[in-house]
Amino acid sequence: MFYDWFMTGTRPGSPKARTLGAELRKARESTGTGVRELARRLNIGHAWITRTETGVRTATPEDVAGITVALGLSAAERDRLTELARESDGPDWLRAGIPGVHQELVTLIEYERTASAIIEVAPLLVPGLLQTADYARTVMATSHGPEQETRIAMRASRRDILTSRQAPTFEAIIMERALTERIASPEVMADQLRHLEKLAELTNVTLRIIPANPGAWTSAHSGQFMLIEFPRAAPIVHLEHLGSAAFLTAPHAVDIYKDAVGNLRDAAKAPEQAAEFIAARADEFEESIP
Repeated sequence: MFYDWFMTGTRPGSPKARTLGAELRKARESTGTGVRELARRLNIGHAWITRTETGVRTATPEDVAGITVALGLSAAERDRLTELARESDGPDWLRAGIPGVHQELVTLIEYERTASAIIEVAPLLVPGLLQTADYARTVMATSHGPEQETRIAMRASRRDILTSRQAPTFEAIIMERALTERIASPEVMADQLRHLEKLAELTNVTLRIIPANPGAWTSAHSGQFMLIEFPRAAPIVHLEHLGSAAFLTAPHAVDIYKDAVGNLRDAAKAPEQAAEFIAARADEFEESIP
């Protein structure tokens, strides 16, 4: 395992290793091939496949080439995945591109699916896991056609984790302006807020709101972030910007965001007050519908 890390520059369990593993799992499932069948084709143990797909084991470019050939993937897809395996990464891996598309989204979905707890700080928008389809469509207005609908459908599938059998706890710390600033029609805004009311009733979901005028700077003013914790792995932080997404795993970096969450809880309204605020704002939007 150390040899794989030295040769590829990718640490086992790193964001890039998990991204590549998730991509390989997605590719295998798209062909309808089971783990044991792929292991048979490669003449290896099925545990090797599982460890590779979860990022526990680092996949080398040679590994990826063998897997993609065994799955019968197109030359373009083989080249894309092999090139991803060749990329080096550090503890905090940054991928440029369109946020929410390609490797970044595949990795984020995998993290959310296996998480035990997710905390999202949202200064400007309703968190993605809590968005309705119409609200998400407004947020993704710069995307068009099939790309937009694909992103909306994937976001909808992400929401399902909150009601799944092994759902993680989810805590959203939202600034008031994300709920009062009208970025969509009154109907869409009202529907989104009513949706938040329903989600807040789930035992694993907690909503907190930071007042519009907190009287002091808070770390939420620095931007959106997600802190994701796992049952048997170190936590990670996900950051998303206009043209890139980043995953942080370095302990000192993650600790900064952990401390920020504690401070933001102190600055936020209690969940009961948050529920009242959301209901009141939903009433206002409904009253403004022509």
